This record gives sequence, C-alpha cells and structure tokens, in this order.
Amino acid sequence: MLMNRDKSVLLIVDVQERLAPAIHDGERVAANCVWLAGVAQRVGVPVVVTEHFPDKIGATLESVKAATGGAQYVTKQCFSAQSDGCLAATAVQERRQVIVCGTEAHVCVQQTALELRWAGKEVFVAADASGSRDPADRELAFARMRSHGIEIVSCEMVAFEWLQRGGTELFRGVSRDFIR
Repeated sequence: MLMNRDKSVLLIVDVQERLAPAIHDGERVAANCVWLAGVAQRVGVPVVVTEHFPDKIGATLESVKAATGGAQYVTKQCFSAQSDGCLAATAVQERRQVIVCGTEAHVCVQQTALELRWAGKEVFVAADASGSRDPADRELAFARMRSHGIEIVSCEMVAFEWLQRGGTELFRGVSRDFIR
C-alpha cells in the first residue's frame, strides 16, 4: 500500500532534550524528524508530537519544535501513546495512515505503532528518523514491527509517495527545499 497525503498523519514520538543525546546517531535521527516534519507541512499532512514525562525527560528538541509549528502536542505517561489515550483528540484518530518516527524505536515508537496497527490503522515507521540507544534494539524493533504488518520505510519514500508525481509546483517546491 502507498502512503497518501490526504489519508496520512505524521506522528513524532518523544524526541526530547534529555533522551536525544543518548540515542545512537541521535543527531541524524532528529534531523530526519525535522526534515520529515517540513515535508509534511509543505504537502498539508498534519503533524502530532508526543512528549513522555516532559518534566523529567525534557521538552521536545528545539529543532523539532521549530519544524513543527502548528502541530498538535500531547503529553503521555504510558510508553504507547495509543494506550495512553492522548491521541484520541488528534489527527491520528481522524486519519487512516500513521507515519511514525522518533525515539526510542524499541520502546515508545514500537509500542505505539503496534497498538495503532491493532486499532486498524495503516502504520509506517520511518527507519531513518527513528532511533534507540542501542542499534541492536532498533533493528529488533523493526523486525518485530514488520512481522505485525507495519511497513518500515525511509523519509524519502514517505516524501515521494506523498507527492505522487513530478512536474508539479508542489513537487518543484519540495524538491528544491527538501529533497537531498
């Protein structure tokens, strides 16, 4: 199945100040979350951002905040944002496809993705915008999610599927500003 911008929402999970430095290749993960959020906003895909115990783990990274102007922010205590119930009044509830990225891949990203899938959503995890402290945990999470019908994709896969075609003003603008 293809990702469609009219059916999608981007869910950025827990890319927070005190956790980010511990994530393996964390700067790249955060940069890819920022990049994907920018593309989402350009093509009209709503963005939802979760924060897990922000009073303890810190707020969302400033770079992500800057890229997600107008996003819905929710706080949570459960590892799974779906289980926590904080997604109920967001675009995640309204849209059929959920593109998930963030940290940690084997904890909050995985638990949220699995529960969204079990709730009937089409779930895609952007691998290059998702990370864990230990790369082995990240890879195990992707394998497990895959086995439950979750698509593991890259940021560029998401962008090009949202765009659907070249030769348009939208494609030229996204290509000029975002495509690497």
